[in-house]
Parts: sequence; C-alpha cells; structure tokens
Amino acid sequence: MGMTKSDDPNRYLLKRNGWYHYQRSVPVRLRAFYDGPLIRITLDTGSLDEARERRDALARADNEYWHSLKQKLRLEAAGQVMDVAPASKRYEVAKARALAAGFRYRPLHELADPNMIDELVRRALAVGDRATADGRTVPAIADAILGGVEAPKVLVSEAMELYQTKIALPNLVKKSPHQKQRWKATKDLSLRYFVEVIGDLAMTDITREHALSFYEYWNLAVSPEDPEAGAKQPKTADRHFGDIRRLYSDYFKYIGEEERPNPFRNLTFKERRNRGTRKYPPIPDKWVCEKILVPGWYGNLSEEIFLAPLMLIETGCRPGEIINLRPEDIRLDDPIPHLVIADREDREVKTQTSVRCIPLVGISLEAARRAPKGFPKYHDKTNSFSAAVNARYRRKGLFPTDKHVVYSFRHAFEDRMKEGHIDYELRMLLMGHKNERPEYGTGGSLEYQRDELLKIAHAVPKEFFSAFDAARTGK
Repeated sequence: MGMTKSDDPNRYLLKRNGWYHYQRSVPVRLRAFYDGPLIRITLDTGSLDEARERRDALARADNEYWHSLKQKLRLEAAGQVMDVAPASKRYEVAKARALAAGFRYRPLHELADPNMIDELVRRALAVGDRATADGRTVPAIADAILGGVEAPKVLVSEAMELYQTKIALPNLVKKSPHQKQRWKATKDLSLRYFVEVIGDLAMTDITREHALSFYEYWNLAVSPEDPEAGAKQPKTADRHFGDIRRLYSDYFKYIGEEERPNPFRNLTFKERRNRGTRKYPPIPDKWVCEKILVPGWYGNLSEEIFLAPLMLIETGCRPGEIINLRPEDIRLDDPIPHLVIADREDREVKTQTSVRCIPLVGISLEAARRAPKGFPKYHDKTNSFSAAVNARYRRKGLFPTDKHVVYSFRHAFEDRMKEGHIDYELRMLLMGHKNERPEYGTGGSLEYQRDELLKIAHAVPKEFFSAFDAARTGK
C-alpha cells in the first residue's frame, strides 16, 4: 500500500541549492484570495528537522486560515457576511510566518527601538529575500517579519481563563480536587471584583490609575467610612487584589513580555494583615479542662466529630491537616508516637514549613489510638468537617462564645506553648510557621519535642473514653 500525501514527513518541503522552502498549492476555490496558485516561502534553513518544524507552523496557520475562508464562502452563499481576518487570527498567522522565516515575532514598536537597529536591518533583508520573482514584496511576509500586525486585545476575563487553564497549571499539580475547586472559585471572585469596579478592560489598556482605583476600593472595604457598613478583612483584600496583580504579571510573562511594568506593583495590604488580631480566639485552658476533657458529652456524635477535634488539642494542627491524615501518617508503633504532616502528590500543604512531625501526647495520643486509619469520611472536605464540628459543639455548649470555632484549639495550643516557655524555634516548628530567626538547628529530636509537650499537656481523665469505647464495642 503506497504512502499517502498526509503520511509524507516531507510534504510541502522543496529543497533548492541546499535550502528548504515551504511550497503548497492553494485550493482551487480559494485562489481568488491569492496572487497565484502556489504559496512558496523560504524557510531559511538547510536542516531538515528545522525545516519540518517551520513547515508545520506555516501549515497549521494556512489550514486555519483556509478553514475561515471556506466558512466565509459558505456564509456568503447563504446571504451572510463574515470577517475572515479578525485581529487574533492575523496575529497568530503572522507569528507563524515569522517563525518559519527564522524570527520571533516582535511588534513594530519594539523594532523601532534604536537598540534594535541591527535586528531591523536583518529582518528587512529577509523580507527582500522573499520577494516574488518580479521583485514585488509579499505584504503578508513583510508584516510578519517586520511586526506590522497589531497584537489582539485580550480582555481581563479572557486572560483569567487562559491563566486558569494553561498558565497556572504547574501550580495546581499537587492540589487535591477540593483545593483546585476552591482555588478556581477564589480567582473567579477576584475577577468579578475587578470587572465590577474597573471593567473588563483589555490587558494592555490597564494603567496605574486603574490599579490605584482598585486599590482604593479595597482600602475603603477594609476601613469603611460608615462603621455600620461592615469591614472586610485585610487578608481578603490582599488575596483578591494580589490575584489581579499576579494575573497581570504571569500573563505578560507567558506571552513573552517579561519587562512590562506591572501597574499593580508595590500595592499591598500585607502590613495591615499582619497587624490584625486573630480571627478566632483561643479556647481557655480552664474551659478545656472543665467542659471538654470531662466524661459524659460523647452522646451520639460520629467517631470523626468526636475524635478529630481531640487530636487538635495537643498537636496544634490545622483541622485540614488532621482530617486529611493517611494511615501511614499516623505513626503509633514508633518509639515516639507521632503524626507526619507530609509533602504529598495528591494534596498541597499550606506552606513548606507546614511539612513536619508532631509528637502525640495526652488526649491527642489517646484519640489517635482510636483512629489509626485517620478520617477518610472527611478527606479533602475541610470546610464540611469544620462546619459539622462547629455546629455540634455549639449545640452541646462546648464553645465559650459564638466567636470560638474548632480552629480555636490551634490558637490555644500556641498560647500554651508560649506560656509554658517552650523554645521559640520549637514552637514555630510544631505550628508549621516560618521561623524569622536564623536557623541553627532542626528543633531537636522527637523525644525532646515530646518531653517538652508533656510539660504543657492536659491530664486525661481515666473514664473519658468509656462511653465512646462501650458504644464502639457494642456495634
């Protein structure tokens, strides 16, 4: 069976005097759009591999353009009109033709820079080399090589879609499905804020004035003139403003304009965010001892809702770290029982300093012994878990105030370490916080860390788990 034209690896390639050319017949019904029946473009290379690569770029561009022309003819036959050369199409075709000629596409205003004079001359000579047999310059080639095609206007909403589907993909590799969902929802909300306040502008049209206006919007949201209006958290402002700043920076890096100044630069809410008070107050030690570490309130709680919060009390973990533990992360049979908050492929940790080992002591050790496989029911469902715990604890009167939540156990643990005079470096290590001091050691052995935590651990009443264990045995 013979090789078809589409199987020929050298289709559309013509070699003359050691140099390759792209030569292709224009479909008969489309020749009215061209000066002749053939397209012939010098590929400026004697390398077959390079010629094939440049040929592929040109062939793709021509295929897309011809598809548009054929669609135009069909629409015209039906009495409709179609613009076959929108800005984006012309721009993509120009980039492909420039690549085929051995150049990266640069807009005319870049080539007009005095520092680019040598590059401009080289390109002008290349245009002359590609003239027709009778010496006429081919306009499409000249525009491609000399940057005569204006870049299309890409709206902020379009740039955000590109960012989510292509540009930011490497950053999503380690996120779990739920983390990806939350990431996208946050970016969509940031976009909505910008479009509502400033408008869905073209990315190239955004100015410093627009950035300052958006910044002022968030300033007023954080510090409203009307005290009754309700203030946004600096953390919220920093997140959504920062999303747009990052979008601008990463988008222009992606399209090769790394040097473009970012109009959102040096505008941040980070200082006010760091000066803010804790969102959730710690649960007082006295309350933990008298209301929580007492038998009798287990009731009809599920195992997850009963045990997982107890594992927070003496570890200071984030709720999401506890409910996403895998069996291999709960090391009960080691000489020093401990948890491993691991760097995983299927779930992104909050920061690199969040990767750590935490000795198990007191109530947290006892709870872990009753949940050696973790809490798969709530895996990757941190919000659902927190909401369920908060609701049940409030119903049972286990929080001191309405402002307390399950995350308050983490803040209580941090305060107990501070009040217990545990070394600063060890506190930062166990909390998974960044240590601002110079690093002199690794925080000590697990045995040392366990012994330090035993100094501040709450006593566990002997009968605390009796009702739970009895209910489990009776199943």
